[in-house]
Amino acid sequence: MNLHQAQLHLETSILMGVDFLPVAEKLETTPETDPSTRLEQLSTIHDDTCEHCLQATGYTQTVFGIGNPNAQLMFIGEAPGAEEDLQGIPFVGEAGKKLNEIITAMGMQREDVYIANILKSRPQNNRTPTAEEIAKCAPFLAKQIAIVEPEVIVALGAPASQFLLSTTAGITQLRGKWCSYEGICVMPTFHPAYLLRNYTNETRTQMWSDMQQVMAKLDKNRKT
Repeated sequence: MNLHQAQLHLETSILMGVDFLPVAEKLETTPETDPSTRLEQLSTIHDDTCEHCLQATGYTQTVFGIGNPNAQLMFIGEAPGAEEDLQGIPFVGEAGKKLNEIITAMGMQREDVYIANILKSRPQNNRTPTAEEIAKCAPFLAKQIAIVEPEVIVALGAPASQFLLSTTAGITQLRGKWCSYEGICVMPTFHPAYLLRNYTNETRTQMWSDMQQVMAKLDKNRKT
């Protein structure tokens, strides 16, 4: 989490009457353990301490993340949907099926990548997460990223892209252009749910162009 995002979280915590520092300390996992174990520890810490998810209502279970803890490629969305809420796994509904198709087309399997959302619990009626909710839950995503240490992040949709890049620009402005989060290359692109709602030749071509850039970046990194 960069300085701007940390400041936002701190300001929100103060407004909510929450002491920020103990929460930050609770995010620490055992550094000498492997990434898989650290992610499991972080998931438990999240469920015990996340201000947003402890206060939120209307969801079945938290949805932390899934995939290869040593992944070169990480996909980040905004929040679980109805099917994800039931299964406890990110991207398993219709948008998840579309994401699986994209991953396969890139020459990989779902098990090769790591998948997570900013929010770990489903917002009621699948609404877009608020800035306050993101500020409370995002530190756990930042820690997930730090543990996995991917070479490339694909930010799916506006909320994920705006959080990672500290911007208010829309996804049509952001997509297709390389950006950076904590030294990690970030490719903003459409959320698979948006692709399903706007399934045109233009949107499909644009998203595939974004993924081709990602594949080229990963291939270049492997050769250097």
